[in-house]
Amino acid sequence: MADKYQEILRTYWGYPDFRGIQRDIIESIARGEDTLGLMPTGGGKSITFQVPALAQKGVCIVVTPLIALMKDQVQHLKARNILAEAIYTGLSRQEILRILENCIFGEIKFLYVSPERLSSELFQTKLRHIPVSFITVDEAHCISQWGYDFRPSYLEIAKIRDMKPGVPVLALTATATPDVVEDIQNQLHFKKQNVFKMSFARKNLAYVVRTTNDKLTEMVHILQCTQGSAIIYARSRKRTKEMAELLNKQGISATFYHAGLDSDVKDIRQKNWQNDEIRVMVATNAFGMGIDKSDVRMVIHIDCPDSLEAYFQEAGRGGRDGEKAYAVLLYNQSDENKLMKRIDETFPDKEFIKDVYEHLAYFFQVAVGSGMGQTFMFEIEKFCFTYKYFPTRVNSALRILERSGYIHYEDNPDGKARIRFNISRNDLYLLENVSEKEESVITGLLRNYGGLFTDYVYIDESLIERVSELNRQQVYMILKNLSARHIIDFIPRRKTPYISYTRPREDGFRVIIPEEVWEVRKKQFTAHIKSIISYAKNDSICRSRQLLSYFGEKTKMKDDCGICDVCIDHKIPQKQTIISEILDLLKDGKPHDITELNQLKYDSEDMAAVLEEMVAENMFYVEGDKIVHDP
Repeated sequence: MADKYQEILRTYWGYPDFRGIQRDIIESIARGEDTLGLMPTGGGKSITFQVPALAQKGVCIVVTPLIALMKDQVQHLKARNILAEAIYTGLSRQEILRILENCIFGEIKFLYVSPERLSSELFQTKLRHIPVSFITVDEAHCISQWGYDFRPSYLEIAKIRDMKPGVPVLALTATATPDVVEDIQNQLHFKKQNVFKMSFARKNLAYVVRTTNDKLTEMVHILQCTQGSAIIYARSRKRTKEMAELLNKQGISATFYHAGLDSDVKDIRQKNWQNDEIRVMVATNAFGMGIDKSDVRMVIHIDCPDSLEAYFQEAGRGGRDGEKAYAVLLYNQSDENKLMKRIDETFPDKEFIKDVYEHLAYFFQVAVGSGMGQTFMFEIEKFCFTYKYFPTRVNSALRILERSGYIHYEDNPDGKARIRFNISRNDLYLLENVSEKEESVITGLLRNYGGLFTDYVYIDESLIERVSELNRQQVYMILKNLSARHIIDFIPRRKTPYISYTRPREDGFRVIIPEEVWEVRKKQFTAHIKSIISYAKNDSICRSRQLLSYFGEKTKMKDDCGICDVCIDHKIPQKQTIISEILDLLKDGKPHDITELNQLKYDSEDMAAVLEEMVAENMFYVEGDKIVHDP
């Protein structure tokens, strides 16, 4: 007989039963216990909080850093007739107020918020009156200073707990070492240790390290020898574009993705790839979290990530449908040199950091003892040119100054346009000399945004394009024209970073960089770097076992995956002998019936594995049931 949780699962999602540790987590949070769930990518994390939330009274608050993911999940919940809302940058104050009021008085079951939103006065004021069932923290490793993706904004969650002391917390992550697991629970003020963990083993995912000095040729070769959807991860935005162009020239359909693209461009490219109109997505690490494409057959890292956590999470986007997939790391000696160099780039010496702080004050003309609360647009290129700095080291110095409490540094602000009407609604209707196109834009604004007559409201220009049936340039020029006529104030979108002083400016020599911000974090970062180098160079232990051991999962030789490059080499000790004998058979250059290989008395599975590798390496080619070697 089905219980209430199973009934909810069947009613709303159509699944007959839970998988893995889903039920354990659900029952734990339902008992009111602080709970940490460690589940690999594709393990069904969302079910663990969505099901118990529907079984309880009140609102489940879901903290997630990904706007695209929160929008997607809200859409999916609404499609199942479940009331859900999301608060993110771009909504007007009136829209946010409406959502929060609905959480207090309505039937909202899920409220998705970004961690930055938690510190807002409006949110905190309304939160006191919201009946909260429990708080879900997605990507919970972001709260740990030992994690690879620490985000200071996540620390606000602990403050929210103080406002709702009786409300339990469910923390979820797909990547966490034992140290991070402990730190997550400490940072979230768990009443007691309570961890549920799924095995991170992926039996269908073959981890491969290819050592090569010509990564681009190897990348093209791999894609030509395989089929299916693929992701290629690169470190720089420039590289993503260059490699996408290279692949297209080779007849492999590809596009590129990074954080610097407009949101509508990113959406289009993601959809094209998602719908298999494009085979390969070449991307920075900005692409990944929340990607729900199950049939990715190949994930290639052309550049080494900074940590095994990042590598594991990105590689794990392959083969989520359970079918065979490959995660390939292309590696050479220069990677090690570049990674070790990143340690000093990420943690420049303290004197340099103090110099940057001092020069910021000169740049913005901020006197000692002043500046607190002031915000400045920060043109990093101009700053670096003025004081002869390298941007990478300046960026790192600013991050460290932020963690030390001196400034707030936003290097990738939301660049959405903002609008406010300068005339009343009544005066707007009395306007003369308004063209048909201008009217369609004004109507689109009024129908889709509230509060335009009282405050600046963030707008999505692509939405106005669609509802007015005009292109981007036309919408932009109309908004500029309306602004010139003082009908509206129009602030075009921008991507310029900004810096805010969070305390009065001090003399540079008085700046204190705490040990936990510099020494401790540098030590941790160095350990991350060395872990990925060690993984790439270790060709004696099964790749899967190396990864599982890193995440605290005990493994033995019997747990070897059997499909990674190390296992294949160990599995077939006579591999080179088999290759030699096959090539000897084909050395005459004539087509040979594939059945002739049966005369080689080797294990059929070993033969199949060797043949697959030989085809991949272009040692021979197949024509129907004939094989040909071109000596």
